[in-house]
Amino acid sequence: MSRRIAVLASLLTLLGCRSEIRAHGEEPTEEHAAEGANEENAEAPHAPAAAEVPAPAKARPLALKQAPEPPSDPRFAAPPDVAAPPADASRTASGLASKVLAAGTGSEHPTAESIVTVHYTGWTTDGRMFDSSARRNRPATFPLGRVIPGWTEGVQLMVVGEKRRFWIPEALAYQGRQGAPQGMLVFDVELLSIQTPPPREAAVEAPIPAPSDVAAPPANAERTPSGLASRVIEAGSGTAHPTAASQVQVHYTGWTTDGNMFDSSRTRGQPATFPLGRVIPGWTEGVQLMVVGETRRFWIPEELAYQGRPGPPAGMLVFDVELLQIL
Repeated sequence: MSRRIAVLASLLTLLGCRSEIRAHGEEPTEEHAAEGANEENAEAPHAPAAAEVPAPAKARPLALKQAPEPPSDPRFAAPPDVAAPPADASRTASGLASKVLAAGTGSEHPTAESIVTVHYTGWTTDGRMFDSSARRNRPATFPLGRVIPGWTEGVQLMVVGEKRRFWIPEALAYQGRQGAPQGMLVFDVELLSIQTPPPREAAVEAPIPAPSDVAAPPANAERTPSGLASRVIEAGSGTAHPTAASQVQVHYTGWTTDGNMFDSSRTRGQPATFPLGRVIPGWTEGVQLMVVGETRRFWIPEELAYQGRPGPPAGMLVFDVELLQIL
């Protein structure tokens, strides 16, 4: 258990906010908004942690890095009420304040288990914009239960098509975390879509036995120039392959080559959802070989996994991965 905790912590650190987790400057804050917050709630494959961002471990709002100051653009100028919520803002018992900017067309509200797609822009109360998916022209998709508490609570108030401004007190944002925006944060959020994940499966208590070929890739395994080896365990029903820019949902189990299981979404009874470009290189490359419904076993050499970093599993890693959805 202690090793599992250490691995998760390491992944979270890596995954934190991809220089991309982008976070501030380049890509959505799925990092700022979606990753940084409640680490207790986030889950990600222990292995898919990318050099910059581990994989699906606990994602909280996305912001662990500060984005550069944006160019002068009236679309991203701080709103006049950025310093504090106005008198007509609604407030919840937690201290979250919000105001509807444009009514939505939907009737369904997301839950904390939903996967949502949003556009957003975030400012500190002095009017500095620190992140914006709208500026990147790239919506952010993330599990709503894996972001800062203010996002988890606030987006559940919304319906599809709605635009809302949130004033999120520090206690519901990054809680003084080093590197993240400080104090109360203000976000304009537009809810684009809601996806309902499959029901949570029964968790598996016992470790999943290692496959018979865990020690090394067999002769019939496919190999790529990078050194990644894999073989199809079960053919898929889909035809499309994800790209490095795709958001994917998978079930997976990982072992070291001595047969020790170090992580599994199946033992938690919950698939993992994450941006494929923000996990360890072996996952980013390997899952792109798959189609929906396919289960594949990967032998990922250390240079495509955790590269000897302290904390995560060392050496070659073996993963069985089932690709459930390309989001």
